[in-house]
Amino acid sequence: MFNGKKVSPFLNYSTPTNRKDQSRFNQNQTHISISGFQEKYSLILDRNALRLTNENESGQYILKPISDLPKNSEFAPANEHLTMQIAKQIFKIETAENALVFFEDGSPAYLTKRFDYDENRNKLAVEDFVSLLGKSPATDGEQYKYEGNYLELFEALKKYVPAWKVEAPKLFTLIVFNYLFANGDAHLKNFSLIEIQQGDFKLSPAYDLLNTKIHIEDSDFALKEGILPKSISSGKIIDQLMVLGEKAGMTEKSIIKVLQNLTSKEDQVVDLIGRSFLSEKLKRNYLQSYQRRLKKIK
Repeated sequence: MFNGKKVSPFLNYSTPTNRKDQSRFNQNQTHISISGFQEKYSLILDRNALRLTNENESGQYILKPISDLPKNSEFAPANEHLTMQIAKQIFKIETAENALVFFEDGSPAYLTKRFDYDENRNKLAVEDFVSLLGKSPATDGEQYKYEGNYLELFEALKKYVPAWKVEAPKLFTLIVFNYLFANGDAHLKNFSLIEIQQGDFKLSPAYDLLNTKIHIEDSDFALKEGILPKSISSGKIIDQLMVLGEKAGMTEKSIIKVLQNLTSKEDQVVDLIGRSFLSEKLKRNYLQSYQRRLKKIK
């Protein structure tokens, strides 16, 4: 996360809404271009401390304070941190490096390391699936990033990634993970391809993983058609996932391997939830949501 440096988890700032540092955060937002409904700020590691970037500086980290969500907003950073850690530690999904940090008043924030720069700070090309699928407000309306189904992602993968057979199981894993952990906001902008040294592309590290049910009442899937096109979408969730994997070009053995991996580590998930920064009530809600979905695909 910090290239081996010891960095304090406490920021030398008050929260963005506090008058003391409000202008500095407002100024920071004028030179950061990252989409999404959550407030985001750009940070850089200066010796052993994190600070807001100045104009013309390339940020190394993205900071997300407490979000303006309908309920339990104060636990949004802990929720995202937990879900990302479950993905990385338990299921070995490649994720953006992340941590919890705290403002001067103790308020938590979610910190993630930017993955769109290489080790020499050269910018890497990143394309989300909205761009790859050619969706826009002009062609698909205001909810363009929610239009379609998850099979479309694999069609784009085959089109733009020469090694798509290697990347397809990773994408399939991420889609099933989002279902298991109630991420109802896994829209097209939350999946991306990233440039590699050879000039080709691969699936980017996972980002924006969280249990949205804790904060809003949403559907099981962010995309309006769900897993598959309406013409072939029917049956139980496990049946739809099997069809998705098959049409994505995966073998039955590969599909089953992914599903077995994601459904065989309940004890580890329970342990990590128990050690999270969620409240005791939200720990129970998070666990119950996961276990209900687990039964449907186990």
